[in-house]
Amino acid sequence: MEPKNKPVAPCGLDCSGCELFTDNISEKLIEVIHRKMGVPPEAVPCRGCRTEDGRHFHLPDSGCKNLECAKSRQVSLCCDCDDFPCELIAPVADQADRYPHNIKLYNLCRIKKAGLEKWLNEEAGDIRKKYFKVRFVVGEGQRGPLSE
Repeated sequence: MEPKNKPVAPCGLDCSGCELFTDNISEKLIEVIHRKMGVPPEAVPCRGCRTEDGRHFHLPDSGCKNLECAKSRQVSLCCDCDDFPCELIAPVADQADRYPHNIKLYNLCRIKKAGLEKWLNEEAGDIRKKYFKVRFVVGEGQRGPLSE
């Protein structure tokens, strides 16, 4: 199971790196979401999908299919499943510039290789920064900040 102080969703998203996570969210962001989306302020901060049981204002009404699948297969992380990787965690281009979901598969592969504790302590904190702020070079991978 995941450490309580650094929650990780079954799909590999690092909850503690999310701006909506209860430990990270600012009052300003809560107010913006409340004002623009009509979400009650107390419903804006997220405590992680496991704690929220896959239901939060930013998820579809049906909840999180990744969480439901992991529960039904009795695995803590998708990379522990015999069917890993599957279409539920497949990367997509749609809205990739705004949402970190394309890093799920990468995270899960790193977790499987390094172990959850090591990944959390050594890699997880920088994943989103690299995803949104590092330039990609074909054939070379991540190379330098976007501003270069």
